[in-house]
Amino acid sequence: MSAVVVKTRKFMRNPLLSRRQFIVDIIHPGRANVPKKELQDVVGGMYKMDPKLVVLFGFRTKFGGGKSTGFCLIYDTMEAMKKFEPKYRLVRSGELEKKSTSRKAIKEAKNKGKKIRGTGASIAKHKAKRAGGDS
Repeated sequence: MSAVVVKTRKFMRNPLLSRRQFIVDIIHPGRANVPKKELQDVVGGMYKMDPKLVVLFGFRTKFGGGKSTGFCLIYDTMEAMKKFEPKYRLVRSGELEKKSTSRKAIKEAKNKGKKIRGTGASIAKHKAKRAGGDS
């Protein structure tokens, strides 16, 4: 395993979402790409933060290899991360468990919600979603 060089640019402090966000450039000659777990540790160390609060996504490898670019968010607290981060990224990072619902149950709940019209539609859709999600 050869060493990787991590550079950051367009750093921005986002107090409303209680996080720091920036673009990450990774130079990794001789490697196809670098695992996100490894990058979490490196970036967490760079900013003296817990690697669990580091979220990396959107990586693209440049043509010819050797360099990748992606996006990084570092949350101030775990509560802020759970509040603002999309559920699928929390599942990826292992902070949430993915609830498995069958395809049929999802479709039935969707169609049940379509049958109700008017002001009660949003309530009925919510109930249908809960009914479909629980089974």
